Amino acid sequence: MQSHGCSDYSRTEDIPFSSRSGRRSRLDGVVESDLLTRLRADLADAAYTVDRLQQLWGADADAALHRGDRVLALRTARAAGLAPVVLLARLFRLHDTLTGPELAAAFPALGVEGARALGLVGEAGRALIDVGPLTAIDGAGAAEWWIVSDLDEQALGGALPPDHVLGVGGASLTLAGLQPTTPVGSVLDLGMGCGVQSLFAARRATRVVATDVSTRALELAGATFALSGVDTVELRHGDLYAPAAGERFDRIVSNPPFVITPRREGVPLYEYRDGGRVGDGIVEEVVRGARDHLVPGGTAHLLGNWEYRDDEDGLSRVTRWLEQAGLDGWVIERERQSPAEYAATWIRDGGTRAGTPEFERLVGQWLDDFADRGVVGVGFGYLVLRHPAPGTATLRRTEVVTSPRPDAAAGLGDTLLAGFAMHDRLAPLDDAALAELRCAVAGDVTEERHYWPGADGPTVIRLRQGGGLARQIEADAALAGFVGASDGGLTVGEIASALAHLLEVEEGALLAQLLPQVRELLVTGLLTLSE
Repeated sequence: MQSHGCSDYSRTEDIPFSSRSGRRSRLDGVVESDLLTRLRADLADAAYTVDRLQQLWGADADAALHRGDRVLALRTARAAGLAPVVLLARLFRLHDTLTGPELAAAFPALGVEGARALGLVGEAGRALIDVGPLTAIDGAGAAEWWIVSDLDEQALGGALPPDHVLGVGGASLTLAGLQPTTPVGSVLDLGMGCGVQSLFAARRATRVVATDVSTRALELAGATFALSGVDTVELRHGDLYAPAAGERFDRIVSNPPFVITPRREGVPLYEYRDGGRVGDGIVEEVVRGARDHLVPGGTAHLLGNWEYRDDEDGLSRVTRWLEQAGLDGWVIERERQSPAEYAATWIRDGGTRAGTPEFERLVGQWLDDFADRGVVGVGFGYLVLRHPAPGTATLRRTEVVTSPRPDAAAGLGDTLLAGFAMHDRLAPLDDAALAELRCAVAGDVTEERHYWPGADGPTVIRLRQGGGLARQIEADAALAGFVGASDGGLTVGEIASALAHLLEVEEGALLAQLLPQVRELLVTGLLTLSE
């Protein structure tokens, strides 16, 4: 599909959410100009924030909500009175039914009629759309936003409609953490959905262009930006890069609709996760198109998945895309699923319950599609791409990292960019020059040792990284000794010489063993350089 033009978010500020099919809503008309302004005032005055809601129902109920269990939180909220924040939480977070007086108390500025005019609530007193708080804390400080999205399958009680606009989930927070915090002039948010990535990008960029093929996503994201007071995002309608044809950006962020969906009759397609391509074609297309939309030195930060086939490894496929596009890239596979696991994951994601005839029918369609195309597995992870520039060294790195770490860890984007910069610095150095460097162990690195009972020495030495990707490095005595001695005072060569004497091994052989390990630990952040 081609671009259908663009609009500034302020053009959607006065557009209401009107009911559709009795349970959905969409922005499809113009009403009183201050409705969203009044709604924003209600949300702010009520202190409708993440912290306030967690205080309202407590840690146990909050943990249960993350497991999809709202019972404890709902019981607590219903007993907490009629404060606006309580009523807003019951309406939007807990999918409860409110009476007319309760709705009036929830929206003192907007009013019940205003809430219905916006399409927030139906005649039965239940939410038709989701408005949820989100907190961000990073190098730019703290921010409180309100995210507008569609109701999930739990609230709907069944499968999602095809034009569903997803709210904030684990993938959203993963990509937010993959965004660097360094300031830039311009960011392209490719497939922005409800707008959460644009909110994070706007904290670092002078200008953000957000695109989506879904008109509904544009409408809801526009409301997100209006409620959150963000006016630097320009919305454009169209498929992938088409709305930004001929333009270049300092940074691209994208959680593209990469789910591999069979192109078969009777398989539902969801705009928020299905990009209309066969297999992993949409991720390939995003990767290949990035160079033409990045300035030299610019970077793209993506989530995606890739197929493992009978005749090709999944990470090798991604490397081929990078090579053919002329891009640098660091690709990290966090998970790999079998065809059956992948099918079950995404069928459940669409709201179809396991064990039902429909679930089993859809699993069959997925497995037939994978078998026909020779797909034996699917990898999922992160991609950081770079348009090569003068002074940068080619880096095409793929790896599997399964260390336990929350995907939403902040600062991962900065960590990977630091790895690119360290690679650029080390690439021109030969072994002799590397041996003259002074290193220091990073402050988040710890060491653990395991011994057999009665053994004189450790059987396992493991270096653990506290930040970044929480890497776990199996080390021998030489590498562990080198890291332990790296305090910035001695050169790599001097430490290797001392270790060779201590371990009673040949110095040249030990140095040859350590040098590539030192390069790796510097690039991955377990070691730093001392100037």
